[in-house]
Amino acid sequence: MTAAVFFGCTFIAFGPAVSLFLFTIAREPLRVIFLIAGAFFWLVSLLMASLVWFISVQISNKESVSQQKGLLIFGVVLSVLLQETFPASASSHHTDSILLSGLGFGFMSGAFSVVNILADSVGPGTVGIHGDSQHYFLSSAFMTMAIILLHMFWGIIFFDGCEKQRWLAVAAVVASHLLVSCLTFQNPQYVSSLVPTYVVMFFMGVWAFYTAGGSLRNLKLCLTCKDKDFLLANHRPR
Repeated sequence: MTAAVFFGCTFIAFGPAVSLFLFTIAREPLRVIFLIAGAFFWLVSLLMASLVWFISVQISNKESVSQQKGLLIFGVVLSVLLQETFPASASSHHTDSILLSGLGFGFMSGAFSVVNILADSVGPGTVGIHGDSQHYFLSSAFMTMAIILLHMFWGIIFFDGCEKQRWLAVAAVVASHLLVSCLTFQNPQYVSSLVPTYVVMFFMGVWAFYTAGGSLRNLKLCLTCKDKDFLLANHRPR
């Protein structure tokens, strides 16, 4: 049972992202480099946020619960702001590189979010034996999948807003990122965090799709395999 939970949650969390990597990135070395660059800059942003949070905790009153909770919220906000700042150093103004940078951000963010949880899912122990929610692993996997995809969508909208000076779009990306991050404070009430997160992901996905030049006609041609340009671009001589 523990093996089924481990592999199931792993495939849920990283399945869509790994599929994107295998079918659109793995064959192109330059794309892999952009992906790794995005992951690296996410690590840098995490390091800086962690240092600031660690110093703040050390100089604060550790016995004050309210103060420690405030520092935790401060750490989340600072991390989000740094994450939205560092992608500017990882990508050019091409949609492909922006998408790859966002996917790299998402991969690394998802790995740090769920790797320890997946390790615990192998056992020993039983989730919910003391009355806690039994959906902990499953909810964490779905949240990780949403965060990975959102990083791609946020990257496309953010860079388009910066390039065309659409500051409202930039503000919407930062605000939605803060919202999704703060929603995790609702756990273990997982419905209160997952449902709004997926609503945000849907709207951001649609926004990013049209920002990248997508249309309903292109989507229909792609789904029905009638897009000749797409088929030719993915054709490989045998």
